[in-house]
Amino acid sequence: MDITACIVTYNNSFSVLSKAISSFLNSKLELKLYIIDNSPTDQIRRLCTDRRIEYIFMNSNKGFGAGHNVIMSDVSKMGKYHLVLNPDIEFKAGTLEKLYQYMEKNEDVGNVMPKVLYPNGELQYLCKLLPTPKDWILRMFCPFKSIKDRIDHNLEMRFADYDKEMNVPYLSGCFMFLRRSVIEEIGRFDEGIFMYGEDTDLNRRIHMKYRTMYYPEVSIIHNFEKGSHKSLRLLWIHIKAAIYYLNKWGWIFDGQRSTINNVTKRKYYIK
Repeated sequence: MDITACIVTYNNSFSVLSKAISSFLNSKLELKLYIIDNSPTDQIRRLCTDRRIEYIFMNSNKGFGAGHNVIMSDVSKMGKYHLVLNPDIEFKAGTLEKLYQYMEKNEDVGNVMPKVLYPNGELQYLCKLLPTPKDWILRMFCPFKSIKDRIDHNLEMRFADYDKEMNVPYLSGCFMFLRRSVIEEIGRFDEGIFMYGEDTDLNRRIHMKYRTMYYPEVSIIHNFEKGSHKSLRLLWIHIKAAIYYLNKWGWIFDGQRSTINNVTKRKYYIK
């Protein structure tokens, strides 16, 4: 199998999800798509008619990472490359072929993410440094836009050239094109994180041994909404994820974070 992909769903719009499914299946490569449905009912099953789709109804919501781990914990279920795919992503035919060839030519790359755009064509800044406690706290709670903008400029690597390839310590989990052999070695998502931050943790672990690349020669569309900014429940989930991540890696004393971030800024900062 060339590429497998997994979409974890929870009460997603049929129209949005169908675009993600169609985008992935529109390829000449050997593919398989897993739909892990955390929804309270199995209505999404109706979209899964293609023989290349395996639908798995969980009958509970154990979280984003736990859903993906249903597949990632069993390497026999994954292709040579495995795509962690959000249900709100769409892309053109040929995208998977280009990413496949990129990984074939760059054996030291463990994860690659393309350029990510809003539906209106605007760039999404999804290449990030490893977050500090200050980054997360101020982004969630600071009422002053000027301060948030300064945090974003640094954390989201807005100082860099998003038209060039970059080796990034934290790539968004909306589209993670992973090498199966790397997942076998590094491991799957940490299920201590229900949602938000599980991608930070996994990409950081991969980045310690392999390149984790932003590849802007390919682009995708992400119908992104900051759910935690609109719901107190999701905000609380986000807070718990940040606390778990910082407890795991270190709040103030995380020398590895400082080293990785400083190396990244020196390499990609546009003077």
